[in-house]
Amino acid sequence: MNEIHRSGCPINLTLEVLGDRWSLIVIRDIMFGNRRHFRELLQNSQEGIASNILADRLKRLVERGLLTRGDDASHKQKAIYSLTEMAIDLVPLFALMGAWGRKYLDASEDLSIRAQLLEEGGQPLCDDFMDELRSMHLGKILPPGTPSVLGRLTEAYLQVVAQKKIA
Repeated sequence: MNEIHRSGCPINLTLEVLGDRWSLIVIRDIMFGNRRHFRELLQNSQEGIASNILADRLKRLVERGLLTRGDDASHKQKAIYSLTEMAIDLVPLFALMGAWGRKYLDASEDLSIRAQLLEEGGQPLCDDFMDELRSMHLGKILPPGTPSVLGRLTEAYLQVVAQKKIA
């Protein structure tokens, strides 16, 4: 496929792949929410993506090499989406975007906690998270007893949500 680009600038090229309203949100939900099926992505998106838009973005992300689509062994009629190395390499970008959003925008505490932990953990935590994603999506074997970064991020989020309910 011979594509025409506005320029060869790496920022422009990245925006041509990820710069629409939904692509990063879909990747975020797979990455941080471990939502791997169409229905999970549709029903659990706080941003309220429409089913036709989600189907289009999933198709585009697969075509662009950021996701793979496979048959789910647990359910013959379901497809399971997995991150590719290209998408996993976006973890530091998500961490920086989260840090920027926390600093300059009116981000909610519950939806900011994962960004805060990634920011505080720096590159070592991002690297560990990327390794965990490689294990979950690409089949990389992690050493036994490796702590789960996704588990830590999810637990922190759930704690903040629980504290908000109490208050």
